[in-house]
Amino acid sequence: MRIVHYVNQFYAGLGGEEAAGIGPRVLDGTVGPGRLLSQLLSAEHQEAEHQDEHRIVATIVCGDDYAASNTAVAEELLGMARAAGAELLVAGPAFGSGRYGLACARLVAAAHADGLPALATMHPDNPGVSDAGAAPVVAAGATSRQMRPTLQTVAAAIAKLATGATLTVADGRVARAARISRLVEQRAAARAVELVLRRLAGDRESTEIPLGGFDVVAPAAPVDKVVGAAVALATEGALVPAGNPDRLESARATRWMRYPIEGVDSFASGEWESVDGGFATTAANADPNRILPLDTARTLEREGTIGRLHNEFLVTVGNGTQVATARRFGVEWAAELRKAGVQAAILTAT
Repeated sequence: MRIVHYVNQFYAGLGGEEAAGIGPRVLDGTVGPGRLLSQLLSAEHQEAEHQDEHRIVATIVCGDDYAASNTAVAEELLGMARAAGAELLVAGPAFGSGRYGLACARLVAAAHADGLPALATMHPDNPGVSDAGAAPVVAAGATSRQMRPTLQTVAAAIAKLATGATLTVADGRVARAARISRLVEQRAAARAVELVLRRLAGDRESTEIPLGGFDVVAPAAPVDKVVGAAVALATEGALVPAGNPDRLESARATRWMRYPIEGVDSFASGEWESVDGGFATTAANADPNRILPLDTARTLEREGTIGRLHNEFLVTVGNGTQVATARRFGVEWAAELRKAGVQAAILTAT
């Protein structure tokens, strides 16, 4: 099986954050973690006498910032993989990196939708997991210290995918798998009794229908020196120019906006409004600074309490928005603000 491997700029050896803005490119053969994965695939091939050989024929690369801020990049990368003759696309491991995980997830989701088998690997708490759609995601460790065991799991998963089988939790799969009706030997009553017996024996994990869970978001470390720091304003309170010219949704957001505030000292009533459908906006529209405190932030800027205020604010609506979508917004916002040299953000919620 011909495999094309996707990695970010760091694992391709092109640089760290200073190279996060590079666009898509193709490299021949293996680079970075692909070299170890190639070795593990060879070992799998030698152990299985009748198994076809699987090899990485090309590596596609994109910078984390570029991938996070350009939603169409997945299709471009997919085209590169197709041009390289990919029969399977492998993305990652992204471990706990949000931007990298989001790029991996978008790529394998696009590949799966296009009919190309694909597999991503990242930590189960990575925000990218939810964006992979129906494409399988295999669990990785939290950091690159777990590189070898992670790639051992990936190599075994590739061997199973090559047979046409579906990956399961036993193969390290995380996230939601497609539910497929199939015949089993035991009736539901017998399976239920077995599950009760396992519960009585102390097994609290076994289930035929795994429930979704929510991760815990650890707060970021405080800014060492606020004096001199660049600070951005952001809100999920749907604050937009009067009339909502860009048609931001009032609920179940699918996108976010940015609006310039350079030279603006305060949000004036009648010029700005909240279109959030989740609360009564009368008081907010009477003074939009109640949603996003631009007036106070400008005072802090003039007093020298902060270095400077970022020249635009970011906005979406939190009302009814899916957790997976909100995670994606967070990754995209972080990439945008990091690229702009922002050290901290004030995010207001309604």
